[in-house]
Amino acid sequence: MEFLKKAYYFLLDAVQTLLVAAAIFLVIYVFLFRPFQVNGESMYPNFHNSEYVLTNLIALRFNNPKLGDVIVFKAPPQPDEDYIKRVIGVAGDTVMVKGGNVYLNGKLLDESSFLSPSVKTYGGAFLKDDETITVPPGDYFVMGDNRPYSSDSREWGFVPQANIIGDSFFVYWPLNDLKLIFNPYN
Repeated sequence: MEFLKKAYYFLLDAVQTLLVAAAIFLVIYVFLFRPFQVNGESMYPNFHNSEYVLTNLIALRFNNPKLGDVIVFKAPPQPDEDYIKRVIGVAGDTVMVKGGNVYLNGKLLDESSFLSPSVKTYGGAFLKDDETITVPPGDYFVMGDNRPYSSDSREWGFVPQANIIGDSFFVYWPLNDLKLIFNPYN
């Protein structure tokens, strides 16, 4: 009888521990941090297909995304999909693509800390070459780091603030690619 009593208390303790762990995980997942998988090559070479990034959900409640932030958002052309891209323009900024380069507010944007000098950026259906657009209030202009192979704001336009899920800050899988994600303009 003593054995059954010990087994009962052990199981009760194990169930309580699992419930507490699940509750903590749920709070973290819903309110603080969420994992996202990079799908495709649009952010190559800085992010690779099938990498997992941890995204901060709460930071954007207090601060808006800034130039250079890597964000996860509901894709304007496909709202059921999440995209990961880099912020190139915020409200009030002017963006132009000319001669394979990006110009922000009339000045050549220095992207050398995250892009190879050989990477050229050309216009798309929304932002054509030699055309200047102004980012409206509450919207963002984003681009993938792999410019020739990225579906981004050049093709489908601005990302509304309401579509933004969070700010990516850590690559945690695979373990050999473990790294913090830094904003090159901070």
